[in-house]
Amino acid sequence: MTTEAQEHEADAAATPPEPLRLLVEDADDLHIISAALQDAILRPVDIVWEPAARRVTLKLSRFCWECGGTRVMAAMQFGDVVAVKSRRLPRLPESALELLAMDFVPDEAPGGRVILMFAGGGDLRIDVECMDAVLTDLSERWPAKNAPTHLSEEADPA
Repeated sequence: MTTEAQEHEADAAATPPEPLRLLVEDADDLHIISAALQDAILRPVDIVWEPAARRVTLKLSRFCWECGGTRVMAAMQFGDVVAVKSRRLPRLPESALELLAMDFVPDEAPGGRVILMFAGGGDLRIDVECMDAVLTDLSERWPAKNAPTHLSEEADPA
């Protein structure tokens, strides 16, 4: 005999999670998106800067921390972009980039710099007139080959 709670849990497990569709309007929103995109994988060719349209679009394979053990194709788009600069990022179009975090450095309000930090020490700076960005999942989820690991810098060598 099943209880009502057990039936609800079974229904929830059978229902796939909704795709993420998140809007970024301030630094707090960006930190939430940063957590959702931690360990996302992309290539330099997946970063598209359209100066005339004043937008930057990134296509990435997002590890679904909220679902555990799956990945999904996603897109992040920044609007009101005035400049884009990279530092220590690979130049080969097919090189793998692993996104670690994003941060916002305010400048003349409401503008500032969005900093995308990648494994290996490279970063991408997106200067914006105001925070105007969106993240959306684009595909069905698939099982991840490996879950990302974060080794502590203070790991015991013994």
